[in-house]
Amino acid sequence: MTYQYHDESIVKSLPEDTIFVFGSNLAGLHGAGAARTALEHFGAVEGVGRGWSGQSYAIPTMNEHLQQMPLSQIQHYVEDFKTYTKNHPKNKYFITSIGCGIAGYKVEEIAPMFKGISHNVIFPQSFRPFVEKPLPKLTEKFLKTIFRDSIIFADSTDDIIDVLALSDNEKTLAKILLNTQMYPTDSNGRDRVFEIQDILYNLQGKVFEFQSNTEGSMVFGGVILALLELYNMNEQDFSDVWHGKREIAPPKPENKARKKPH
Repeated sequence: MTYQYHDESIVKSLPEDTIFVFGSNLAGLHGAGAARTALEHFGAVEGVGRGWSGQSYAIPTMNEHLQQMPLSQIQHYVEDFKTYTKNHPKNKYFITSIGCGIAGYKVEEIAPMFKGISHNVIFPQSFRPFVEKPLPKLTEKFLKTIFRDSIIFADSTDDIIDVLALSDNEKTLAKILLNTQMYPTDSNGRDRVFEIQDILYNLQGKVFEFQSNTEGSMVFGGVILALLELYNMNEQDFSDVWHGKREIAPPKPENKARKKPH
């Protein structure tokens, strides 16, 4: 099934028939992130941390003590939401990256929970490989096709990617990587500068020669960071694929934080 996607930028209004779906806590404290947006712009109610309110729908990812919920419990609330979308087919549902901000989970842990949901949802772009087409195996050819200045720094990459000699799944992956906000902050507002600097340091001379801390090198490193997180790998893995020593299969949903560099 093909779904609609949004670019994960902050929204403050939606059409009347579109519900803003956000990650919440069971205490119903909507103090930050998408929850605050829901409170200020989409009718979320303080003290209500689950289900429909106004033009919003809350999916709990933290408990009443503001602690991270286990994935199995979040899955239960996602199943409730799936049922809600099925029973209210005239609405559309704008889903934010629930659980991927304050709750601390990765996209690859949360997004697969939404597989099989009805067609009337609009997903974050980062959810795409986990709810629709599978991620491709990572190869030397793919890396050396994508990691070129003419692509990384193009004003509009989608048209360029469409004509590359890549499979459909590889083109989807390329668009995800190049459209994922990472530098200087990611789509959840987290500062990623120091992580990117570490990546560039670990890859310096092994794969690329970077000019230290220039904006261009940091943007380049941000794309690499997006790839490392998407495939749950480290800089040595990236280097191995770049030099054709091996290929890397996409991660299983239960895999968690990115591996530390060797």
